[in-house]
Amino acid sequence: MREVAVEAQRRERKKRQTRDALVHAALALFIAKGYEQTAVREITDAVDVSERTFFRYFANKEDLALSFAKDHTEALMRELKARPAAEPPLTALRNAVHASTTGLVEEAGDPTGDSVYLAIMKLIEGTPSLLAAHLRYAHERDDEIAAVLAEREGVDPVADLRPQCVAAVFSGLFITANREWRHAGGTVEGMLATFDACADQVAEALAGHWT
Repeated sequence: MREVAVEAQRRERKKRQTRDALVHAALALFIAKGYEQTAVREITDAVDVSERTFFRYFANKEDLALSFAKDHTEALMRELKARPAAEPPLTALRNAVHASTTGLVEEAGDPTGDSVYLAIMKLIEGTPSLLAAHLRYAHERDDEIAAVLAEREGVDPVADLRPQCVAAVFSGLFITANREWRHAGGTVEGMLATFDACADQVAEALAGHWT
């Protein structure tokens, strides 16, 4: 049984390595040539795998380019569901963002995980088709977050608007923090600090006048 388990772990590790290699090769080509000008065949040639192998991991180029954002969402949802029930919604979201973002960068398969994250976000922002797809995906993510928050708080997500409102505020905070961080070109830790700074302003910004 132990040998079977070890072999299964080896296969999963190999699959992850191949997936990461495709992402890193694609990112390098997207930066050098442009997203629209890069063909799937060029990505697979760079990794020395077949196109069939590529399509085992990704539906198309867009799926690959957005994979980091999708991975982050999946990690965020796992962390949010695991947060202690005593944490208020926005606190749980803040803690889930820290845990999921840090963990994802550590698992990026590249010692320069910060630069990979920054490069992918800049690529998405600079490519209209990817930005549109990313915003559409973010909207769908808000619905998932609202559903989890409603379950955590024991409210009806249809009759009670609070889960949707908090999810929308969170999405705005995350977009703002990412934009400020990308322009500064800092580290992921810097992005999380920016996110916290934005979150700290929410109550004051919504409660009344700013002077």
